[in-house]
Amino acid sequence: MRRDGILHPQLAAALAALGHTDTLVVADRGLPLPDGPETVQLAVVPGVPAFSVVLQAVLAEIVCQSAMVAAETPADALWLQTVREAVPEVTEVPHEELKRLTWSARLVIRTGESVPYSNIVLRCGVPF
Repeated sequence: MRRDGILHPQLAAALAALGHTDTLVVADRGLPLPDGPETVQLAVVPGVPAFSVVLQAVLAEIVCQSAMVAAETPADALWLQTVREAVPEVTEVPHEELKRLTWSARLVIRTGESVPYSNIVLRCGVPF
């Protein structure tokens, strides 16, 4: 039994399997998901779990060298500030491009978030 960190067994294993330059997506409940990447469905009911809670937990578990968010994301989105503090390079791309980037991701994590544009592509780094 884990003492802390991500307790969901499928999610913990999927994160542990990521390597340098692999990408993963943390998504709201509306983002179209491709068939290719492993998908961990966490959504229970609308809003649960919240995107920001899942994002913070993921960022605490991995080394992240860069992130991509939709240019349409409101500048006052609270989770965006968390990302800017935790990730060295944050790039804004059109939402349609962000959706295309999910096809090359190794992992997609679906949250219950209902706020539009609560999606992010994270690129893994190395701890040295």
